[in-house]
Amino acid sequence: KLPTMKALLLLAALLSAALPASAAPPTCYSRVLSLSKEITESFKELQTSKTVDSCVEALPRLYLDIHNYCVLAKLRDFVAYPGCDRVVEVNELKEKARSLYTILISYCRRDLVFLTDDCNALEIPISPPIEHS
Repeated sequence: KLPTMKALLLLAALLSAALPASAAPPTCYSRVLSLSKEITESFKELQTSKTVDSCVEALPRLYLDIHNYCVLAKLRDFVAYPGCDRVVEVNELKEKARSLYTILISYCRRDLVFLTDDCNALEIPISPPIEHS
């Protein structure tokens, strides 16, 4: 029994050492934060792409801040926007926005705290601070 126990402890130690320190399971907050950043970046890329349909210019802005209660209305408006149904990238972005909305109102509704309800803040994105190396 003792050699088996030692082997199991050694295996557990090796596995824990092999995993990166940030291997913690995702929380609702971390999932929502990463998905909102992913959507915002995808929207920026879509806006600057030369090959995308001209209807993209008419899409509602999609700067997301999950700490702002107005993000829920912003996501609803974007998903419900009738234009650009023929553009694959827009449909993919709408699907991600729908997923984020669902996560916010269903799975994470008790875990999140909205710090503001300033809807205008979602119209003009604030540039991230410049990091000095």
